[in-house]
Amino acid sequence: MRKRPVYTVHQILPHAPANAVALTIDDGPDPTWTPRMLALLRKYNVRATFCLIGRQAQAHPDLVRRIVADGHAICNHSMTHPLPFSHRSAAAIGQEIDQAQSVITKAAGTAPRLFRAPGGDFPPAAFATAAKNGLTPIAWNVDPADWSRPGTQKIVASLLATRPGDILLCHDGDGNRRGDSGTDRSETVQALATVLPQLKSRGYTFVTL
Repeated sequence: MRKRPVYTVHQILPHAPANAVALTIDDGPDPTWTPRMLALLRKYNVRATFCLIGRQAQAHPDLVRRIVADGHAICNHSMTHPLPFSHRSAAAIGQEIDQAQSVITKAAGTAPRLFRAPGGDFPPAAFATAAKNGLTPIAWNVDPADWSRPGTQKIVASLLATRPGDILLCHDGDGNRRGDSGTDRSETVQALATVLPQLKSRGYTFVTL
């Protein structure tokens, strides 16, 4: 059983190309922003890893199927994205992961093999439940804090500092609220429209985790 999450590509994919990077997209699916994200990824021929909140997958199974159909990987990101995650009981943490695994698998037609804790907060019970479900815990090492809407240029600058092997964190939803109203991921979409072609032009290879 792992006691630390994966922070870089080659920790989970040791045979990935030396120039491999991974784009992870958290907190969806969202009916407004996930389709825009999928269109952008399709335009630049990039495959990403979508970390799905169970309640969102349950509400929008069609979007989960579109993510899978487009060749992206899926990751269990808990059922309701409670924060701080480590303040929950071991039983509650286990239930968050187990329920999400069930509903995401039902929506996707395939089971996630990865788990990302809400906020990157991995208590011992999260590692135990992830192991029970055959899930590899994943984190990240490039975080533009795009969820806070710091401005498109700040997101761009952070992502363009990417180095080989990095796992990038972006968002197409909002784990801090319930439902779909109020999410604005326009800065993230605009930033990635700049960043993806630039990183590809530098010779980076995008991989799914």
